[in-house]
Amino acid sequence: MKLSLNWLKDFLSTTHPVDAIVEALTFAGVEVEGVEEKGASFDKVVVARIDSFAPHPNADRLSICQVSDGTNLSRQIVCGARNFQVGDKVPLALPGAVLPNGLKISAAKLRGVESEGMLCSAKELNLAEDSAGLLILTRDAPVGVSLAQIFPPDTVLEVETTPNRPDLLSHFGMARELAVLLALPAPELPAISTKIAQSREDLTAVRVDALESCPFYAARLIRGVQVGPSPDWLKQRLESVGIRSINNVVDVTNYVLMEIGQPLHVFDNARIEAGIIVRYASPEERLLALDGREYALRSEDLVIADRTKALAIAGVMGGEASGVAGTTRDLVLEAAYFDPARIRRTSRRLGLISDSSFRFERGVDPQMVLFASARATDLLLKVGGGVADEEVIVSGSVPDLSHTVKMRPERCSALLGMEVPDAAELLRRIGLRSIGENCWHVPSFRHDLFTEVDLIEEVCRLAGVQNIPSRVFGAATESSDADRVHDDLMQLRQRLVGLGFAEARSLTLVDGRALEYLLEPKPEALVLRNPLAEEQGILRPSLLFGLVRAAERNFNRGANGVALFEIGRVFRQGDKEEHLKLALLVSGERQSKNWNQSPATFDLFDLKGILETVTRAQLVLRRDEPTRFAPLICTVLDSQGRVFGRIGQVRPGLAKELGARGPISLAEIGLPIGESNRRFAYRPLDRFPPIVRDVAFLAEKELKYETVVETLRAAREPLLKEVSLFDLFIDPTGEKVPRNKKSMACSLTYRAGDRTLRQEEANEAHGRLKLQLVERLGVVLRE
Repeated sequence: MKLSLNWLKDFLSTTHPVDAIVEALTFAGVEVEGVEEKGASFDKVVVARIDSFAPHPNADRLSICQVSDGTNLSRQIVCGARNFQVGDKVPLALPGAVLPNGLKISAAKLRGVESEGMLCSAKELNLAEDSAGLLILTRDAPVGVSLAQIFPPDTVLEVETTPNRPDLLSHFGMARELAVLLALPAPELPAISTKIAQSREDLTAVRVDALESCPFYAARLIRGVQVGPSPDWLKQRLESVGIRSINNVVDVTNYVLMEIGQPLHVFDNARIEAGIIVRYASPEERLLALDGREYALRSEDLVIADRTKALAIAGVMGGEASGVAGTTRDLVLEAAYFDPARIRRTSRRLGLISDSSFRFERGVDPQMVLFASARATDLLLKVGGGVADEEVIVSGSVPDLSHTVKMRPERCSALLGMEVPDAAELLRRIGLRSIGENCWHVPSFRHDLFTEVDLIEEVCRLAGVQNIPSRVFGAATESSDADRVHDDLMQLRQRLVGLGFAEARSLTLVDGRALEYLLEPKPEALVLRNPLAEEQGILRPSLLFGLVRAAERNFNRGANGVALFEIGRVFRQGDKEEHLKLALLVSGERQSKNWNQSPATFDLFDLKGILETVTRAQLVLRRDEPTRFAPLICTVLDSQGRVFGRIGQVRPGLAKELGARGPISLAEIGLPIGESNRRFAYRPLDRFPPIVRDVAFLAEKELKYETVVETLRAAREPLLKEVSLFDLFIDPTGEKVPRNKKSMACSLTYRAGDRTLRQEEANEAHGRLKLQLVERLGVVLRE
């Protein structure tokens, strides 16, 4: 939000420099993002009157103007604008002037014609962000006076307030805060002549059918208003805070919004049929809003309507059909209090955020509704004429959001680590009222003060965080389970980076396509009721979608090899907890070609080896049902048969669409808390040499190597240390091996831990294991 210091000084009598104001706001928790100087703080730019003009003889787009600058002499100025007439008053930069953009003005010839200065636009004078043609001043601007008198210098602060402080979203609210911070008298609201106490209910004119979402609604009829341009003072105020002037009626509502923080809206009374109704939208109801877009409404959206149609999306934006136009004569001025949650849901769902919704969804002060209506009525009568009804038509009642909070002085001192003698006075300065027994009445504009700690925080903030002495009250504590899990995950990341992987970070919110990028049956997704964007509608059920998209970006940028991992949480419908997962993706070159090495590419077994390295477990792959995403999928199990996750290879057609130059292998495994990083079990190197024996046999074609290993392990032969398959042969012709058979050859390693193993011992153990294969699996030994 932008704050004009000139505007703030309407409420504050301060001579503090800008730096002091910025420092006070910063230490109080209001971030000042920028400071900008505005207004005509430059010399030799004066108000001039255009007396006559004629086309330039040598340039079609230029005109030769004769202007008066307050002296007895007429100046000749060459100008390229076309938006002026004889008698208009415009800014004239005299020779010697330096404009805000650094341009130095001097007398010069333009296309052969002498020009004694420059007529300026608002953008050239840094009075507006954009402009079309010259800045046309009001008819009553005195000719020859410095432009600084018309546009006094101003300093504009760009501030960022926290969502819990909607009371700061106005100049009055910020002045109230600064008065406390700078020890200045409390600001007073602007004086108004319109009476705000005269109000009555008239259900034929205003009726609220949704009191839970709109507890209070007020409407005032103003007749005979002349809609037109705003006066300069109103334009300047709005433009100083970045709001474009539209017309005097709309500008008044924006002015009150920025002045005291209460959003207002104005309807053309001629376009309202038989009164106003505040209701929920009808099914499939649509509204063409003032931004030119048509919005589809739902039954949970609150609308302002008449007897036949919706006029506005309550608290968000008005409708085109009921908006103020140049022909409007009678106005209906709306002021209301809406439920913040209702406005927030509608605004987010429609993707429509306005200055009004920004404040309503954070919570405005309901006590300001009638005052804002009266203030706007005064201003409308001032700038547009007309006659206002003496009574405001209301429906509902103003909600009382004030409440009581207890704060014990001893608790305040204990939490802050110091005594604040004037703590009670600090609370009074922010508008709280003591009601005895350490209890404080909190006004309705402070929505953020609900607990004792909130009041203590206010005392700390106003006393100055920098004034609290630093003390060490405790010693280092023992690591918690959460600390150990964090450390384990960091070590896991380091191991993966050491293996050549890069970490990816993808969004937790994804679109429906993520349900197609799975190595398991499609789960029921957790769908958001009110997503921020269409592509962020569900909570991710898997990390693979984000990882594949990250790999695609690498492929498209010419990466020959991609090795990515991500550690994150996934979400499933029906699960009570989130699940921590590790996902890996490899594709392309694992080893590039060099003078002393051949190129190598990643495959599924590389990925299995990487998983074994990072999990420190011997893993087994068991073939699983394919999906459209991955025709080759295996369940990953450890030696005890526990399921780790799944590993697979992306469909070749999809891999090609993604830009990969080879197969894409990926895996996703769970990381149970406490097991994300198993410790190494160190043991000394074997001192005695092994003896290796081979066994070859014919087996049924369906026999899995996993079954062979399990059979050998089940024999519990103490000398057997390792089993490795080194040959597998299948003959489709049936000439060398029957078609329903396959030939397998395994290497078995034997070793004794306490002595050098003798050949006879190894042969005996080898014979016992071969017998186990024959008896349990029915294989035929090939010897």
